[in-house]
Amino acid sequence: MIAQSEGDTNLSPRRREWAERNLDAEARTLLVDDEKYFLRQSVSTPCLNAIVKAEGLFIEDTAGRRYMDFHGNNVHHIGYGHPRLKRAITDQMDALPFAPRRYTCGPAVALAEKLATIAPGNLSKVLFTTGGSDAIEVAIKLARAATGRYKTLSFWDAFHGAGFGAAAVGGEALFRQGVGPLMPGAEHVAPYASYRCPYGTTSIEASGEACARMIDYVLEKEGDIAAFIAEPMRAVPHIPPPGFWRKVRAACDRHGTLLIFDEIPTGLGKTGKMFASQHDGVVPDILVLGKALGGGILPIAAVIVRPELDVGAAHAFGHYTHEKNPVTCRAALATIEIIEDEGLVANAAKVGAFALARMNEMKSRHPLIGDVRGVGCLLGIELVVDRETRAPANDAAEAVLYAALDKGLSFKTTFGNVMTLTPPLTVTEGDMARALDIIEDCIAATS
Repeated sequence: MIAQSEGDTNLSPRRREWAERNLDAEARTLLVDDEKYFLRQSVSTPCLNAIVKAEGLFIEDTAGRRYMDFHGNNVHHIGYGHPRLKRAITDQMDALPFAPRRYTCGPAVALAEKLATIAPGNLSKVLFTTGGSDAIEVAIKLARAATGRYKTLSFWDAFHGAGFGAAAVGGEALFRQGVGPLMPGAEHVAPYASYRCPYGTTSIEASGEACARMIDYVLEKEGDIAAFIAEPMRAVPHIPPPGFWRKVRAACDRHGTLLIFDEIPTGLGKTGKMFASQHDGVVPDILVLGKALGGGILPIAAVIVRPELDVGAAHAFGHYTHEKNPVTCRAALATIEIIEDEGLVANAAKVGAFALARMNEMKSRHPLIGDVRGVGCLLGIELVVDRETRAPANDAAEAVLYAALDKGLSFKTTFGNVMTLTPPLTVTEGDMARALDIIEDCIAATS
């Protein structure tokens, strides 16, 4: 059995029991046909349910039940089906639906300029892909070409995509095992953690210090690592202590290693700043965006780099058919404009602070809650059997998951016992209070 950290288990008795109680005939038929025609894979087969509508904060299933979506695969920063985004896409399809490769177009150039304007530091040269995993592959190729090295360093337990390169630098067994050799030279270190530190420390500050020292140690010992790649905030979530990334940045500089930040889940305001890396004031050499960049409607991702890394004139790092698709580029540009114009980054910070305070209150009342953590709209509640032993309460977390679905709240669990809450940036304090009321009621009923 491969260890599972990404997503919920989908073969458990509790999942089957929930499905038997909740799925109507239309959903059952769709799920049977889904499994008949789609290749089966873990955490996707069988699907949980079938939906017919996604609007704002909500998804709606075939039986007409509405769920607050506090998962959304981190694509729904501006909510589902934002009217302004749909108008922009429609207008662009009418004006210019596609640009054949070898041609540029106005929306692609405008998006590149916008990303250069909002990106940290001097990150200003871009390539677009159709998904985050492909963008990670481009970043790895670019780092190899720029440094003349081929090794990478990254965290165990991280997810960076499903491609061979992305899975190799990722640290999740679910995406690595059973497919044979992956990309050579992909080295890993244990990550920092505020609650379950692999280095045996008892505080996030000590964990960050131990992790930063190990990264420096490995970079020195290997001597020829092209890039260190990581999420600036682990999507589990785990939030690094202040100064952690400054230490890693300094270590990379000492050893000639590029720093790649995977902001696919956290970028564009998820953490209460436009980019998660800005919390520590660190500028990477390469920054990768995806997921929410297409506004929850169209797939697009981006690699943004320092001008000095524009070294690919003789290479083809990402010669993608839809690299400069005017429709996806217009969607991304509209998404960024909506985030800015509606003040969604500040809203995420405000509602996230409210949520964290409420979660800490919940922890004081419920021994089942071992730890709460997060920032902005990236939040986690870790359930434990016992606070002294910190034994994971996987069964309780699954019980809360399905009880919450019955009450109209959807989220996912990570590592079996961490309830991971990632609502859109449009979430209000009222929405958040309602969601946490549901979770608290379900925890109380489970305890």
